[in-house]
Amino acid sequence: MKKIYFISSIILSISLLSCNQKKAEQSGPAVMPYKVMQIAEANTTLLAEYPTSLEGVTDIDIRAKVDGYIEKIYVQEGQEVKKGQLLFKLETQTATQEAGAAKAKVAAAQVEVNRLIPLVERNIISDVQLETAKANLASAKSTYQSIVARINYATIKSPVNGIVGTLPLRLGSYVSSQTAEPLTRISDVSTIYAYFSMNEKQQLDIMMNAAGKTFQEKIAKMAAVNLILSNGMEYEYKGKIETFSGQANTQTGSFNVRASFPNTDKLLRSGGSGTIQIPTNLTDVILIPQNATLELQDKRIALIVDKGNKVKAVPVEVRAVPGGQYYVVDKGLNVNDKILIEGVGIVTEGTAINPELVDYATIINSKNDKSTK
Repeated sequence: MKKIYFISSIILSISLLSCNQKKAEQSGPAVMPYKVMQIAEANTTLLAEYPTSLEGVTDIDIRAKVDGYIEKIYVQEGQEVKKGQLLFKLETQTATQEAGAAKAKVAAAQVEVNRLIPLVERNIISDVQLETAKANLASAKSTYQSIVARINYATIKSPVNGIVGTLPLRLGSYVSSQTAEPLTRISDVSTIYAYFSMNEKQQLDIMMNAAGKTFQEKIAKMAAVNLILSNGMEYEYKGKIETFSGQANTQTGSFNVRASFPNTDKLLRSGGSGTIQIPTNLTDVILIPQNATLELQDKRIALIVDKGNKVKAVPVEVRAVPGGQYYVVDKGLNVNDKILIEGVGIVTEGTAINPELVDYATIINSKNDKSTK
């Protein structure tokens, strides 16, 4: 009897197990929970970046006006100089000797004029002789003054306040007004100009988002710009866009732009490089996390959850927000859409999920604050 009861228990257990398995197969795979957020509108700032070259207010090539050997160099590379400060002196020995001879001729010509004046007054000689003597005196003076000017030109001074550039030539080098390489370059870097270019679309985007009616008003009211230095650090002072070129370059289709930055501590120098960041403030736009999207066949895809809690893939057009965490969505999503923010790249289209709603403002504000600092 006990044996019969034991066998019956086994059969009953197997039947129950089989029944449960059939129910599980009929009900399908378990619906997994995933986090989603319902889209709302937010504010953010985009930063358009452009490579730039830096130049001072003035960059003046210093060249010799006269021929001669470099006799003295009064400055060092990178030295700060004032307007009128001595930079170079060329050898003037030959010119000085010529000046002495020319001065003697001036004196002789003056003596001759002085001698002839009373003779003319007494009508002993004609005026022609006196006028000839005066012409010789003027010629002698002109020659002398020319030599003196040449000697003065041999002493080269700085035309502006600025920083001395490289000194490619050394003592004893022969220079002239035809020497291809300048003696040095003096850069006035009290203000630094950042030159860069942008294409027509970028120029239109910036100007259409700027306040003001006229082009000049828009430039005047544009937000301050940032300068990222070549070492990756942000320059401590903000800059101001001052000019756009009057027309696009016919070869490249780009506009030339100039921004200025204060440089009171002379940290920036001519010839440097960096990156300009132009901020554009956006209000009432759709922001989504970058990791809530994926790239598929050159398209950016987001996953939304429909009314039946099934995942649906939609293509989106986006712009990156600085910081690498968020996108501004221009097309593809609407306010109140529910977007998947967990399991992206794992969950396939058409999969039913159990959505766990996460507060949109909490996610966006916490990360967007960091990305726009």
